[in-house]
Amino acid sequence: MNGVGEIPEITLTDLAQFAPAPATLSAEPSNAGIADMPTNFLGAASVHTQTGSIFGFPVTVRFTPVAYDYTYGDGISATVTTAGRSWEELGQAQFTPTPTSHVYADRGTYTAGLSIRYSAEVDLGRGWYPIAGKLTIPTAPQQIQIFEAHTALVAHTCTERPTAPGC
Repeated sequence: MNGVGEIPEITLTDLAQFAPAPATLSAEPSNAGIADMPTNFLGAASVHTQTGSIFGFPVTVRFTPVAYDYTYGDGISATVTTAGRSWEELGQAQFTPTPTSHVYADRGTYTAGLSIRYSAEVDLGRGWYPIAGKLTIPTAPQQIQIFEAHTALVAHTCTERPTAPGC
C-alpha cells in the first residue's frame, strides 16, 4: 500500500471480475463465402462499464475495445482497430471489401477466430485513470464454409428453353 488507508496499485488481474463477456464472431453472408471474393467478418464489441468494489473500495471500471485480432483459419491473420459492420450498415453491396473482410483462395471449411483487446480504466470517485496493459478476450471459434462459384453466359433462361444445356 502507498500509505495508511490508500488503495494499492490496481492491475488488469485485479479487474478480472469486471471483464466484458466474449463477443460473438460471425461472417457474411450466413457464415459462408465464395472463393476469391471477400467474406465480411463481424465481431463488434462496445465500451463495457461496470461498478463494484475492489480492495473494499467502490470502483467503476471501463473497458474500451482498441484492437480486433482476426485469424481466418487459412494461415492468414489481421489486426484492425475498427469493429466489424455489415455490408448493409456500411451501405455496400455484398462481396465488396470491408476493413474486416477476408478473401479465401480455396473452397473448404475454415475455423475463424477473433480476439478483442481492451484498454482498461478505473474511477475511484476522483476521475478515470488508465490501467497498464491490454485485456484480451477471445470469441468462440466459428466455422466458415467457402464455396466455388462458376458462371456461364447463356442466351436464354431454363424457363425459356427447358431443354437447353444445364437446365
